[in-house]
Amino acid sequence: MTYRPESFEVLLEDACASVMSAIENGETRLEVEFPPLPSSVSGYKGSSDDFIDANARLAVTAAKKLVQNGKRVRLLFPDAAEYERSRSMFEYTTDTEQGLSLGYTGQGFLKGFQQLIGNGDARDQEMDAVDVFIVLNHSTIELPSMRRYVEEIVKDRPVVLWNLELETLRSDLGLFGFPSKDLHYEFLSQFKAVFFLRLRDYSKSIATAPFLINYSGALFREYPGPWQVMFRQDSGRYVCIAEDRVRYTLFDVKEELMQSLGLDTEDEGSPMQFLRRGYKRSTWWEEDLENEKSRNWRS
Repeated sequence: MTYRPESFEVLLEDACASVMSAIENGETRLEVEFPPLPSSVSGYKGSSDDFIDANARLAVTAAKKLVQNGKRVRLLFPDAAEYERSRSMFEYTTDTEQGLSLGYTGQGFLKGFQQLIGNGDARDQEMDAVDVFIVLNHSTIELPSMRRYVEEIVKDRPVVLWNLELETLRSDLGLFGFPSKDLHYEFLSQFKAVFFLRLRDYSKSIATAPFLINYSGALFREYPGPWQVMFRQDSGRYVCIAEDRVRYTLFDVKEELMQSLGLDTEDEGSPMQFLRRGYKRSTWWEEDLENEKSRNWRS
């Protein structure tokens, strides 16, 4: 009912335990999402290189933990340039850690794969021997090539989307110059969030002192547990205030937090309640059930 990891080491242990539990239960399309850096720096704030490097280091650490659990793991970067950059950073780790390898999903992956297996059956067997694939540091425009890689090479083996910030990537789908929304309906909807910690900061104006109340919370899920709305106490500990087997919408997270704090004071159906809530209460991917080919991402 409470959650407060003391370090990223603990956070990674929890994430890897959730991944292993899901794999043991037969799940093959998994998502892991948590803040890989302080909230002031993410893939869309501050230095993108800082985010990419920190996320890669955490993914390598997680991969080593999965290797220790008997899994052979391949980390997948978006393109050859990112692959070469990361390979130079983690050369010692990949050389000394049996069962850990690197690759990429970019448009040149077929050619690279042909070159890989062209050296003989040993290389072919090495690719076939991979148990778990971890995809990281992909942007929206790189999702189609990642999808092709998963469908043509990974197939029915487990693949983990690692801190891709899918909520942000989904918001680009359907816009000019970006992939269509079908990418979510047909592909991303298959991925079950097995470890998810998304932090949120809110504020509410009131008529009396202090006139503005700031509060924070999180949407949390640790497989096989339910989805939870967590309130952040002053101590930094997150306390569960609501839970459900179905994923909460971003709007519902805020509503649950307000009700727990007694800040939901407007009369039902009143103009003030409408102004606070607004007309649009969910994103297109949260409300469009009809076109989804899978409900896994909600479960």
